[in-house]
Parts: sequence; C-alpha cells; structure tokens
Amino acid sequence: MALIDKLKQEQKSAMRAKDKIRLGTIRLALSAIKQREVDERITLSDDEIVAVLTKMVKQRRDSFAQYESAGRQDLADAEKAEITVLEEFMPQPLTETEVAALIANAVTESSAKGMQDMGKVMALLKPQLQGRADMGKVSGLVKAQLA
Repeated sequence: MALIDKLKQEQKSAMRAKDKIRLGTIRLALSAIKQREVDERITLSDDEIVAVLTKMVKQRRDSFAQYESAGRQDLADAEKAEITVLEEFMPQPLTETEVAALIANAVTESSAKGMQDMGKVMALLKPQLQGRADMGKVSGLVKAQLA
C-alpha cells in the first residue's frame, strides 16, 4: 500500500475513533504533502513523502526542545505526541552498526580518498538512509571516516 493511501486510511480511522491529536497530526502531514505537490506540480513518491515527514519530525523535535527549555511542558507534550504519530509512518530506523556498515560500503564504492569526496559518499548514502537515520549524525560519521 502506498504511503499516501496509508495516511488517508489512518485519517479515517482517527475520525471514527475521535482521536483529535492523531487526526490533527495526520491532517497536517497530508496538508504538507498536498502543498508540495501543488507547488511543484508533481505527484510525490513514497520516498518524497518520507522526506516531507522527516522534515516535519525534525521541526517538531526542535520545537519540543525549545518548549522544554522555556518550561512549557504542555506545549512540549503536544509536540511529542505529534512526533509519535508521524514516526508511525516512517520506515524503521537503522541501528548504529547498520549505518556504519552502509557508510563503509559507500566509502569503498565511491573510492573516496579524503574530505573532497564527501559529496560523492553522501550522494550514495542519502537514498538509502532518508528517513531511517539522522543525516546530520551520518554526515559527522562520514567526516570522521574520511579524515
């Protein structure tokens, strides 16, 4: 089942269950997906939808951290609930060892010699890791391996 269809099915289920937080979060996700489709005049693939969801989760994590530091636990809890709902639709995250193995494989495959080849390595990794690992951490790991 396509990811967009799964989101729409879950939206209907949330409506029937009268789960307002889940319903609102799924509506936000569908709205963001539709906005990108309209802006770019394309139909998004599952990988592109995962990229949209990844961006939404990242935004909510940033908001969560800011709310917690400001002492607004009520708002932080709302962001945490939205993160939980969004992560249900994302692929399973990879473990540290799986990420390390993919990085080693990409370095070997791209024949990377140093930092000047980081772009090649990241280009190979991005499709494999999109939505399954924090790309900021992956970038740091690649830098460490190439240094």
